[in-house]
Amino acid sequence: MQPRIPRQSTQEQDSRRQDTARPSDELTAVVSGARRRAVRDGDRHVDTAHLLHSLLEHDPAVHAVLGEGPQVARLLGYLVQRSIGYGLRWQGAVEDSGAVPVVPDADGLSPLAADAMHDSCLRAARRGDSLARGLDLLGALVRDPRARAVEVLHRAGVDVDGLRARIDKEGVL
Repeated sequence: MQPRIPRQSTQEQDSRRQDTARPSDELTAVVSGARRRAVRDGDRHVDTAHLLHSLLEHDPAVHAVLGEGPQVARLLGYLVQRSIGYGLRWQGAVEDSGAVPVVPDADGLSPLAADAMHDSCLRAARRGDSLARGLDLLGALVRDPRARAVEVLHRAGVDVDGLRARIDKEGVL
């Protein structure tokens, strides 16, 4: 009698494993920091700007890609100001791409933030890594021009297209 569910070959199992990765401990700390920031800011969910802010606080590789200087200082300034007025127009609104009905992720992430987390794991898997890292998340954050993280980067004078190219050069995108 044949089994009802066909067995997967070792090659199929390996390819499935390769399609997924999980967040590294460092990336998990970034998400925890973003959650704390969202709660402190009075937001109901974690959005891409929260993730970007936490990435800048926790990951030196992200600083290296963004470079040092007045642009990064301006970026951090925009992110800090968010809780004292800059982001008030975002409070109560869920960040989304507009492609599907807005339902925050079960983990309290906006739809775009949840997509970015998922995409960071896919990027790591494509690179052959079982762990998603900060640059994977940064690459995922800048892919959607409607993301709040992209808006903040633009306002701070960051060339987002150039940033995507630098991340691509690092082999993340």
